[in-house]
Amino acid sequence: MTNRFYNAFDTEALEAKNISDYRSPFQIDRDRIIYSNSFRRLQSKTQVFLSGEYDFYRTRLTHSIEVAQIGRSICHFLRASGDPLGPDFFVDPELVEGVCLAHDLGHPPFGHSGERALHDLMRERGGFEGNAQTLRIATETIYQNESGSRGMKPTRAFLDGILKYKKLHSELSDPDNHFIYDEQAGYRDFVFASRKIPEAWARGTDLNRLKSIECQVMDWADDTAYSLNDIVDGVRAGFLTTEKIRQWSETAMLDAAGKQPIEDLLRAVREDRLESVFSRKIGEFIQAVRLIPAETFLSDLSNRHRFVLKVDPAIAAQAEVYKRLAFEVIFRSPQLQQIEYKGAFVLKRLFEALTENYLDTPRRPIAFLPVAVAALVERENDPSRRIRRLADYLAAMTDSAAIRTYKRLFDPDFGSITEIT
Repeated sequence: MTNRFYNAFDTEALEAKNISDYRSPFQIDRDRIIYSNSFRRLQSKTQVFLSGEYDFYRTRLTHSIEVAQIGRSICHFLRASGDPLGPDFFVDPELVEGVCLAHDLGHPPFGHSGERALHDLMRERGGFEGNAQTLRIATETIYQNESGSRGMKPTRAFLDGILKYKKLHSELSDPDNHFIYDEQAGYRDFVFASRKIPEAWARGTDLNRLKSIECQVMDWADDTAYSLNDIVDGVRAGFLTTEKIRQWSETAMLDAAGKQPIEDLLRAVREDRLESVFSRKIGEFIQAVRLIPAETFLSDLSNRHRFVLKVDPAIAAQAEVYKRLAFEVIFRSPQLQQIEYKGAFVLKRLFEALTENYLDTPRRPIAFLPVAVAALVERENDPSRRIRRLADYLAAMTDSAAIRTYKRLFDPDFGSITEIT
């Protein structure tokens, strides 16, 4: 049965695909993510705790898998809920799954501290942003070797789904995050069918609110996963105890509605039912959504821009309480702050070494980079494109690879000719 929710505009690819396949275009997009090096590297990238610290907590990979499952479940729930959806008119769960699996591909090692560190280093060179980097991987670098790099030729619907932010770096007065790179304007034009952005959307950061329904589902699935699962990991790792939770709640200025999620958490911890209670909450968050009609300057081209995902305000408030608790107690803990500082320091030193050898020196550089990566860097004649390739390399590193490379370069007692990056 044909799904009338999508049309040829949605399935058009960024570049022509010479594929005769039993799979749908969205299944192909999803499968290319799953079998990519970029996706596998997420298993050793920080979600909350440094990769390798514990054996039970989430990494970027397990987080992405959970987001994908939640995203698919939201699609199935919306379809089962009926009007305006139905058996032949529904949000494609495999498209949403691919978008969810891809949503963190561009995040560098050491979590958000690594992202901030790379942005500070690239601030005068076009910036660095995890979502923009995800777009760059999908469109330009997911496949690469010594002879060059290319993207996965994604469909317009997939590209729009991962395009969480749509403002260019140069369009923001003081961009710290939530932008795409200026050189990615062409991909935005493709998503927008080269339509001129209306002034009402172009001003300020309003354009970043323009999200396809698949992107909105991914966004809520991501919020659901980390607002609940970061709490579970924090308790299991000993960062959140009943005493710390209670102390926080007493000073957090919560209203009556805000105190209830904390009481639920304390009861679950005391009764040792944390996993079961929070698994049930995931189901509640999934079922707290509905579609309402919307209108944007793309609504006439695609059903993907004719609806807004409305989240029950009470459930959204719960998510905010848990996110705030995680940020103020876990992420601001001295242990994680020290690890974040170290991660940022490691990336800064590696960046300095790379730019010194591949950008600032007129002589042939020392062979710091893998052969294929060095060939890509040296092929770039434009300094801005060359430094972007260096940022690509650092962003693609796992936590352990970055630490190992740092030690090999700067620790006199570490290193072996038998080691590889």
